[in-house]
Amino acid sequence: MTSDNETPAGRLVFEAVRAAVSDADLFSDALLAVALSGGLDSTVLLDAAVRCFGAQRVVAFHIHHGLSPNANAWAAHCERFAASLGVRFAARHVDVARAGGESLEAAAREARYRALDELCDEHGARALLIAHHADDQAETVLLQLLRGAGVAGLAAMAPQRFDGAAPRLRPLLRLLRAQLEQYAHEYDLAWIDDESNGDTRYSRNALRHDVLPVLAVHFPGFRDALARTASHAASAQRLLDQLARIDLEHVQSADEEGALALDALLALDDERAINLMRHWIRARGLLAASTARIADMLRQLRDAAAARDGHALRVDHAGHCLRVYRNALFWEPGDSGDAPDLDDGASALQSPVELQWQGEEVWRLPQWRGSFVFEPADSSFDDVVGEGVLRAAPLVARPRAGGERMRVAGEAPSRTLKNLFQERGVPAWKRDVPLLFVGEALLFVPHVGVNREAAPSAAHGPLRRISWRPDLLLA
Repeated sequence: MTSDNETPAGRLVFEAVRAAVSDADLFSDALLAVALSGGLDSTVLLDAAVRCFGAQRVVAFHIHHGLSPNANAWAAHCERFAASLGVRFAARHVDVARAGGESLEAAAREARYRALDELCDEHGARALLIAHHADDQAETVLLQLLRGAGVAGLAAMAPQRFDGAAPRLRPLLRLLRAQLEQYAHEYDLAWIDDESNGDTRYSRNALRHDVLPVLAVHFPGFRDALARTASHAASAQRLLDQLARIDLEHVQSADEEGALALDALLALDDERAINLMRHWIRARGLLAASTARIADMLRQLRDAAAARDGHALRVDHAGHCLRVYRNALFWEPGDSGDAPDLDDGASALQSPVELQWQGEEVWRLPQWRGSFVFEPADSSFDDVVGEGVLRAAPLVARPRAGGERMRVAGEAPSRTLKNLFQERGVPAWKRDVPLLFVGEALLFVPHVGVNREAAPSAAHGPLRRISWRPDLLLA
């Protein structure tokens, strides 16, 4: 589809938008989402997408941050503009919560992309078009240079990214803001201006208003030069990621999914170890850490290994903590703290909870952030008990009190939970789990299994397999 009144600026924008969608290798009828803020850039992008592909293939998404007193007016403007083009429209309110040390801009960006991914998923959009242009790219590269960023930061914004719910495409990345302004005037478009864009207390605005105009006078081609820098950095980062994936194959723990083998990690030189750690942190979905921060983690790991005191190590980062147990390096939720060894008599904060079992498959326990699951099974499975056992007395979920014992096999001797946890390699901070009792008899322990003193293996009648599922693993 082409515009009936194609203008010189229109031709540039249309070619860029068509090329970006074509390069993404989408189906010819794939639904395209446009992130619409109401500013010049996204207004041009939405208008061009409709002229290129038709209104039926386009949906406009607006993210309401609530950070400006004009946010409601912007949302209303975007909805009216989408309606004028015959385009479907959806808006999402987000709360911008900052993690420790994170800027307001970074927190808002993270919340915005998370919401856009959710909207793409809900509406079936196969690509998300974002209106960043060459001036934005130049600002980003300069900011990263001034912050001392590594190659990942200097790579700035990629023309395509495939790590969201739908590919993120930036069709306008090679076009100047002045060219977009020309398009908007030629097609008589109206847009809104964010009043915060003029506040030079923000680093990006200071560059835009005070630095880039001076660069344009003395270095007229600086935008193209910075774009090439970003491209070179992106190539270098791809090579570093490939090296990290090669190292990960040799360093990942054979016994614990998602963990690293500490001795194999420490066998790498510092540069490769830092590169692998950075890749691993990103792969675990955690906030990126600076090179200095990762180097400090590595130093603490080497010191702990030399002192043979890895069990005591804890490094907090982005709401998680780095822990070591039996040569395995883990990321664990940071709010779990250091779980006490309850075999020494410590008491947990959770109170006992009771259930009169009537065939439930899931028993949700919010205070432990998980659920017991009672799945119909046959005798070929482990950890099965007869339904009669589950109905014999109320089921009670209790914290460890210390000194509990159980028998994991019919002929095995009774042993303490502490010994069983150690034998199975369960880290101390994973032992803060509810114990399942039937009446006063211990029936099941997560990470260990069924107590055969309470439920003999030779059960009659329907059977249930018991398991413990943390919240993140429960469907």
